[in-house]
Amino acid sequence: MGALKKVVKTIDFMSEKSGQIGKWFAVALVIIGSYDTIMRHFFNAPSDWAYDMLCMSGGALYLLGASYDHLYEAHTRVDVFFSMLKPKGKALYNVIAALLFFFPLIGMLLYMGITWAIKAVKVHEVMFTSFWYPPAFPYRIVFFVGILLLFLQGISNFVKDLYFLVRGEKID
Repeated sequence: MGALKKVVKTIDFMSEKSGQIGKWFAVALVIIGSYDTIMRHFFNAPSDWAYDMLCMSGGALYLLGASYDHLYEAHTRVDVFFSMLKPKGKALYNVIAALLFFFPLIGMLLYMGITWAIKAVKVHEVMFTSFWYPPAFPYRIVFFVGILLLFLQGISNFVKDLYFLVRGEKID
């Protein structure tokens, strides 16, 4: 039991740190967006790189924050019925939803993410949405890492819910 608690705590810690890193991409979004807007509108000097940086920063914010959101159950949930369930009912619902929806979807995303990242590194892929043409591999790797962290957090939450169903107590 001690090993299981340690694994769950380690995954939760990684999700916490991922969220702390991801939030800095929100700061980057504000700085880059402000810089580009000021340069474009006041100095008639738009940048070639800002659009790509905004897209990559926004994606990194979203992807690195996904496991953090899942850790704290801050994701969007249609809880018309869920909110009326007792704690064991919520845990059962989470276990079933994880098996039917979460793990198959995240499994496909993991496969696509690693395929994308490997291809980006091998062929020296670039982003072609602007004339800057930045390398795509950093974003592709962040995509994969974000999905991997979300998958791990899904395992942690699944274990916690299953443990609660079986034992009637939470893993602390």
